[in-house]
Amino acid sequence: MSEQTTALVTGANKGIGYEIAAGLGALGWRVGIGARDAERRAAAVARLRESGADAFGVPLDVTDDASVRAAARTVEDRAGRLDVLVNNAGITGAVPQSPTTVDPATVRAVVETNVIGVIRVTNALLPLLRRSPSPRIVNVSSGTGSLTRQTTPGTDTGPIAVAYAPSKTFLNAVTVQYAKELRETNILVNAVCPGYCATDLNGFSGTRTPQQGAAAAIRLATLPDDGPTGGFFEDAGPVPW
Repeated sequence: MSEQTTALVTGANKGIGYEIAAGLGALGWRVGIGARDAERRAAAVARLRESGADAFGVPLDVTDDASVRAAARTVEDRAGRLDVLVNNAGITGAVPQSPTTVDPATVRAVVETNVIGVIRVTNALLPLLRRSPSPRIVNVSSGTGSLTRQTTPGTDTGPIAVAYAPSKTFLNAVTVQYAKELRETNILVNAVCPGYCATDLNGFSGTRTPQQGAAAAIRLATLPDDGPTGGFFEDAGPVPW
């Protein structure tokens, strides 16, 4: 198998995930494009290849055990290794999300994708990551997951969202737990806030481009061996928990 650095980006067929994949591909890496939708996945792979990236498709539904196991096999068959896992796939969930009126099924669905999906994918890919000389795990979170920002008067953290925002707080906490367990290994695990980017998750109302949102994730994916682990970062530096 090739010694080419390999990454897998979940939810990579569009938006921030696509731009993360494009940025890593521009470094000369082989990049797996994880996505549920076969047509969009194929289109993303074709577009990346046209730009010169070594991209390959990985059918992946992060909420499905069998799909995740199959994705791990696909990465091993295509690359024989995995150096970076970017857990980008996520959903906002149905609205409204006022805590007093929300359908509990909405909260359950969001947590299943945004948190349990990350755990499911990470654990399935860990055997491959352990083979890497410099493995990195990047969990795409959100500033809305910062309890400090949520409770600071005058700080705009968007609308009340009892499913989405807490799911990112949960993801941040999960990131810390992985970092603690893996601290004696060479695997660095961090969360990243891409900022308020214009994607279909927010009806393209964001003030940043997906490419801008991808930059911090790419930086964490390419950390040196003495880089941080168990942190939460954005372009400007650490995000308060």
